Amino acid sequence: FKTEWMPTVGYQNFKEAKYSISDYINEYYNYVRPHHYNAGLAPNESEVRYKDSKTVAKIS
Repeated sequence: FKTEWMPTVGYQNFKEAKYSISDYINEYYNYVRPHHYNAGLAPNESEVRYKDSKTVAKIS
């Protein structure tokens, strides 16, 4: 989070921080950001594939 999203100068107020952090988690982290553990898939994509096939990733 600190290296990907947080502004280097910080946030101006709590409301701005809360909105930005929620946006990061609910949009970017869960839908876009690839995760090594999920074979490069975002968490939501991995969950969809699991529900469809009961297999998330091939670990080699």
